[in-house]
Amino acid sequence: MHSAPQQQRTDDDLLFTRRFSASRRGARLARRAAAHRLSTWGVPEGSPLSDAVTLIVAELSANAALHGRVPGRDFEVRLWCGRAGGPVCVEVSDTHPAPPVCTPSQGDAEGGRGLLLVDALATHWEVVPRTGPGKTVRAVVETATAVTAEARDRDASGEHGSAPWPPSRS
Repeated sequence: MHSAPQQQRTDDDLLFTRRFSASRRGARLARRAAAHRLSTWGVPEGSPLSDAVTLIVAELSANAALHGRVPGRDFEVRLWCGRAGGPVCVEVSDTHPAPPVCTPSQGDAEGGRGLLLVDALATHWEVVPRTGPGKTVRAVVETATAVTAEARDRDASGEHGSAPWPPSRS
């Protein structure tokens, strides 16, 4: 895990928040929703930034659905970035208290590489406390990509379902 100062969201940031069922389908929908939201923010699908962020969302969402699953509880995905560009922050919260474990997989094993991918793609990632049960895994991807003025205006008007930021986790 790369550690760095905690990213602080401001009221002027672009924000996407949505809950998904703790299932394979929920993890797949989280990845697709993240790619779509980045596109509305002016980050084209298939670009290095979009690919990195959507892969991180996919891996952290799969972990939340597989390892962080508590029956009857969803997981939540939050994406945010500054309107003028800068880092993109990915947060995935689930209600299971155990922190994720980064363990190398054995040979041809089908799993066990998710957090290694997150570690390779993110500038830094960390596990942070959350209000209520469980944890939040936060990953930050540095970028110089600025979002377009049109995307800023659309997001500010709420056309694409931005949810208000949750209360402070202090």
